[in-house]
Amino acid sequence: MATDMQKLIGTSEEDDEEEMDMDVKEEDDEDENREKHIARQVMVGIDGGMASNSSNNQFLHHQHIQDQVSTLGGGGGARRSRPLEEKERTKLRERHRRAITARILAGLRRHGNYNLRVRADINDVIAALAREAGWVVLPDGTTFPSRTQNPRPLGGTSAGAISSSTHLVSQQTPSASLRGVSPGYRPSVEYNSSRLKGVFVPAPSPYDLPTSTQSQNSAMMGDGGEQTESHPLISGSLDNVNDKQIVDMSPKLLERDFTGSSYVPVYVMLPLGVINMKCELADPDGLLKQLRVLKSASVDGVMVDCWWGIVEAHAPQEYNWNGYKRLFQMVHELKLKLQVVMSFHECGGNFGDDVCIPLPHWIAEIGRSNPDIFFTDREGRRNPECLSWGIDRERVLRGRTALEVYFDYMRSFRVEFDEFFHDDLISMVEIGLGPCGELRYPSCPVKHGWRYPGIGEFQCYDQYLLKSLKKTAEARGHPCWARGPENAGTYNTQPHETGFFCDGGDYDVYYGRFFLNWYSRILVEHGDRVLSLAKLAFEGTQISAKLSGIHWWYKTASHAAELTAGYYNPCNRDGYAAIAVMLKKHGATLNISYSELRMLDQQVDFSDALSDPDGLLWQVLNAAWDVDIPIASENALPCHDRITYNKILDNAKPLNNPDGRHFWSFTYLRLSPLLMDRQNFMEFERFVKKMHGEAVLDLQV
Repeated sequence: MATDMQKLIGTSEEDDEEEMDMDVKEEDDEDENREKHIARQVMVGIDGGMASNSSNNQFLHHQHIQDQVSTLGGGGGARRSRPLEEKERTKLRERHRRAITARILAGLRRHGNYNLRVRADINDVIAALAREAGWVVLPDGTTFPSRTQNPRPLGGTSAGAISSSTHLVSQQTPSASLRGVSPGYRPSVEYNSSRLKGVFVPAPSPYDLPTSTQSQNSAMMGDGGEQTESHPLISGSLDNVNDKQIVDMSPKLLERDFTGSSYVPVYVMLPLGVINMKCELADPDGLLKQLRVLKSASVDGVMVDCWWGIVEAHAPQEYNWNGYKRLFQMVHELKLKLQVVMSFHECGGNFGDDVCIPLPHWIAEIGRSNPDIFFTDREGRRNPECLSWGIDRERVLRGRTALEVYFDYMRSFRVEFDEFFHDDLISMVEIGLGPCGELRYPSCPVKHGWRYPGIGEFQCYDQYLLKSLKKTAEARGHPCWARGPENAGTYNTQPHETGFFCDGGDYDVYYGRFFLNWYSRILVEHGDRVLSLAKLAFEGTQISAKLSGIHWWYKTASHAAELTAGYYNPCNRDGYAAIAVMLKKHGATLNISYSELRMLDQQVDFSDALSDPDGLLWQVLNAAWDVDIPIASENALPCHDRITYNKILDNAKPLNNPDGRHFWSFTYLRLSPLLMDRQNFMEFERFVKKMHGEAVLDLQV
């Protein structure tokens, strides 16, 4: 270990400063021992025991203690100058500490590929090392193994002696209150919980280790919890420092063996700018090399966005597919499959967007004269990210409705690439249904100031959607309901700060239920209409629709962030069942974008937002499986570590599912130089093998 650290931080040549620190430490220890001795005498005198019971003797005894304290604190001349000396020594020690810390940080960045912030401190280093060892580190510093059972103190350790920062949280088991989720569900991947003296670890469960391994764990401990032999699953050492035993333990992850499990195809999403605005392949040579590397890892295929703003950029029904033709031919020659996305939204302005691809120019021209073709919030701000669903049947796009525009585009693609459909190169077509291609309202636009975990705002204030709302309210017999909520807050409001989303708020009164029913019905009807045309255009090919994982405020009664996005999913209603039924009608795959555990690494506090990504995922999975439709998935944030890969694997192939359910496919977000890094790619290649049900050489981290 010492050799490894020297490689990272270099060898210190400041021996004289180290000796000085040791001298200072010895002096401090000497003073500390003297003060402890005096304190013990004080306590004995007060509490009784050895002290005299007479008040006279107690007074003399206390006076003697005070004399000793005054002599120690500053009575002698030799001690009078000590504060100044101590200040200088403290400064030297601080400079020495900062120098060492700087070397540690530099070494970890250069040799360990740690992405530490510029003004990182030793806490960041410890957090990074903990994550590397397979532990989860929350923003408040709480650290725990990512998959554990409820902890309990081991023999001889009192509960009061355990710091709150050591409390462990189960990351795998969904809430028992979730709809359709069996309460007997158990996490599939657990950490080794071998008992060591003086180390707080969770109690072992029968799901942690095989029986043989558990018996080995029991043999390791004596009656008093002493360690009697080393365990093969613990990578660590025992050192003696001042007669104190220090345990250096790096816990190792026990992973599920997916050998022989169901085959789940893995696709890799190509970069957003792989096709430039002239519809040309941006870097054909570089892309070809990367595709060959992906092929060597047995990746099944790639996913690519077919941008409406590039293909039909300048005039209605004038399509340019040149760049995509070259790309598809390249993929075909490498014998890879293709998933294509009909991207009817703009790119740029959202998290993860590194290029800007607006909607077609002729659409922007129409929008300047008629801005109501775009989604609009209560303040009248327009969002040109995609077209409002209010114009699905309005002939406002140069004589065509939005539905006709979408269908003409999809039919042009089907005709242009007919040969690739016949060769089964194109395995699935994902239909863009809203912002970011997802079936949802653009309720959380970054360009309008939204930041996580704001609840977002309703997007129904263009004239076409308001006309639909008015018509629906009049048919219900309540014309006064033809309005949006007036107490629903703003983009960054929290639910309890509003009269609409708070517990017992207006979302659950007659008007609130009416409005939310209409708002979510518009979303489902839009998906229904567009997918019916897609099924017609791509007959014989699997189509899919993507939902967004709006997991923040999931643990509140109203589920406010989901409501503004169009998912009518409060605690007393299943908002995803109607969407699943609609997808079943068209034989479409449900693609769920899932945020994984990586949000923890982004310093996002789930607890503050009452978030529950696992609970949301399992609700959506059960809604889809209840109507027997296939499920595809993709990661919402980049991931390169084994912990996150294992989380994806557990979701893709649920343990002990009685019906043998598993994902239809998984798409990795996305191809980048970081993925091509040697260590990252080795982890990715290992992940692909496990997705395919192949054996891997090592099952331990």
